[in-house]
Amino acid sequence: MRRTVVGVLLAVGLVQLVAVPARAAPGTDPVTALRAALIRGKGVNIESAVKVDHGRGLGHTVKLEGTAGFGPQGEVAADTSQHLRYSEAAMSALREFDMAEDAALEQMPLRVISSRYVDYVSGPRFADVLPKGTSWVRYRHTDLPSSNPLLEVLEPATLKALLAHRTSWRGGVVKGTIECGQLVKVSDTFAARFRGYSWSKPVSVISYTLRLSTAGLVERATARGVLHHWKGSVLRVETDTRYSDWGRQVTIALPLESQVLAQDQLKGKVPDQVPGAWN
Repeated sequence: MRRTVVGVLLAVGLVQLVAVPARAAPGTDPVTALRAALIRGKGVNIESAVKVDHGRGLGHTVKLEGTAGFGPQGEVAADTSQHLRYSEAAMSALREFDMAEDAALEQMPLRVISSRYVDYVSGPRFADVLPKGTSWVRYRHTDLPSSNPLLEVLEPATLKALLAHRTSWRGGVVKGTIECGQLVKVSDTFAARFRGYSWSKPVSVISYTLRLSTAGLVERATARGVLHHWKGSVLRVETDTRYSDWGRQVTIALPLESQVLAQDQLKGKVPDQVPGAWN
């Protein structure tokens, strides 16, 4: 099976965004505000930056921006542009594994349209493998991309847990820490990616800051995690996500079927797993 480059880095081994002043008082219930915003046909704009450090200089950064569309239970669709960049040390290691070409492909920009358990991926990396007239590769049995790989604050249960573990809440700024073992119990998104770090010793911990609007909606979420895997590896992750235009009208159209080829029709020519930021 073709391995992803990120997976190989795990085996061998922020962009600072301007904060918008937040003003929500502790009397405002952000979970209630979030649930009220989860209306079919509505959504929010996302701009996210992530830095991942595997140790020994091995790492990568990711930028993601786009729109998440909502339903009553939460995010149901997304349209995002994604761009990954490997560190110099990571590229050197990948050259030793004869994977420099794969890494170069993964650093090309991608557009990902997600709908429930199906992703449609497009970008210049597929230009040489897709026949004329097609521009999208369909991957099935996928997860929706998270707005923030550590803390998916679009999940009401996750937001509730973060508020419960706060150490302070002043002027619309919530700060706190949470253990990964606690987070994996409430966040399906976190559990899907980091379950192996949830029962480690020493305990894996994430520190975070949430900035809220006057309506109690999250405008910015920053987090820093030192994640110890039960097999002994350590992963350091920094995330910074901004949310804007809450409640905007959203229509996320899927590509025309005539423009799409399924991943299993392109075996050996495209990755087995969905490429992208933290899919």
